[in-house]
Amino acid sequence: MDLAFVKEVLKLVEESSVNEIELEEEGIRVRITKSAGNVGVLQQMPQPVVPQQFPAPAAPPPPPEPAPAADKKYHEVKSPIVGTFYRAPAPDASNYVEVGQQVQEGTVLCIVEAMKLMNEIESDGTGRIAKICVENGKPVEYNQVLFLIETA
Repeated sequence: MDLAFVKEVLKLVEESSVNEIELEEEGIRVRITKSAGNVGVLQQMPQPVVPQQFPAPAAPPPPPEPAPAADKKYHEVKSPIVGTFYRAPAPDASNYVEVGQQVQEGTVLCIVEAMKLMNEIESDGTGRIAKICVENGKPVEYNQVLFLIETA
């Protein structure tokens, strides 16, 4: 939220009969109240994310997959950005890759959505997909491992 905009709103509240106003922009909420001729910003904090509906109780997580064998070489494909991981280009489309599939350098492995932009993540090595480390539709962090590719 632009500071000049907040200052302008403060002026308007001070000059009007309005005693309180609350603004929200890009997840930031500002509440301005007026008391006895004084105007001040009481609160500025990120807007909490509130789910629209309550999901059913989740099933227990599946048991962890066994770690890849130590005698093989693996290459980690990591997320270059923070976002949401998608295995397919659309909800009704087939996945880009599956475990066991051979991939070449430049093969599209998944999409990471960040700020409504769909970023294709490509393999930066050649080998076989040994493990998909993230569940479809889940958030990922910068530098989080997305795939393990068996290289030898």
